[in-house]
Amino acid sequence: MKNKKALTVTVALSSLVFFLSGCVQVKNGKPYGFVYDYLARPGQAVMQWLAQLFGNNYGWAIIGLTVIVRLVLLPMMINQQRKSTYQQEKMSAVKPQLAVIQERQKAATTQEEKAAASNDMMALYKANGISMTGGIGCLPLLIQFPVFSALYYAIRYSPELSSAKFMGIALGHSSFLLAVLAFLSYLAQGYLSMIGIPDEQKKTMRTMLVVSPVMILFVTMSAPAGLGLYFFVGGLFACLQTLIINYFRPRIRREVEEELKKHPIKTPTPTAAKSVKATEQTVETNAPKNRNARPNEGRNAGKQQRHHR
Repeated sequence: MKNKKALTVTVALSSLVFFLSGCVQVKNGKPYGFVYDYLARPGQAVMQWLAQLFGNNYGWAIIGLTVIVRLVLLPMMINQQRKSTYQQEKMSAVKPQLAVIQERQKAATTQEEKAAASNDMMALYKANGISMTGGIGCLPLLIQFPVFSALYYAIRYSPELSSAKFMGIALGHSSFLLAVLAFLSYLAQGYLSMIGIPDEQKKTMRTMLVVSPVMILFVTMSAPAGLGLYFFVGGLFACLQTLIINYFRPRIRREVEEELKKHPIKTPTPTAAKSVKATEQTVETNAPKNRNARPNEGRNAGKQQRHHR
């Protein structure tokens, strides 16, 4: 489940890199195209308006934009992370049954047995209302794609933004410092997300703990520092929402316990042995008694006897 979460974030961030790599075309030194006309130019106007509010400081304008976007997405992201936490608690409840199925998968020697074990695992999840994705989705990242694009191209093609500086950092050029800060902020968010998690689940979360920050580092190192500043402040907000979830985790755990009292864990009947047995019976029933005999041999013999008579 956590591997799927890591894959989701990786695909989303990789799509962001691809999306930012060549969406705006330049002719005679002037940018044009759908993304520039409908995202970059409005983004420039918004950034100029925010910069005026902060004393013509584009760095604080980017921080202000990040705060606005994150506040809008905060309820959705907290709700999504709450669902993920809920799924984690239910996964802990079905761990004994899941361990039995996983042992069967390891011991399986045929494709039929492996497929039956996989079907049993899906049946276990379905019977107990557990999502295969763990309540994780990339909708918040997809919603932010237009903001990423608008900010990226606004910085790249706006003379005011590309030449602006914030605390000595040129916003129009890549910044290793901001890339590292963004990496550390999301690494801290991953660490906070493991507080209160059983040790068994922490082992499965280690991949996610590293993959997401590394992808953030990769994106920010190749992007203007203004986008790195956006990711850094966004990472701090991610830490905030994780702390909120950690605060409510005991309540979520109690909700799961109450639900399990009303609806105990259901263990579907194993299907591996039944499937193999049914397959063998089907083969035996359909197989001819004498495989070397020809289908029309008996009938032809009867015809020959009548002919000789």
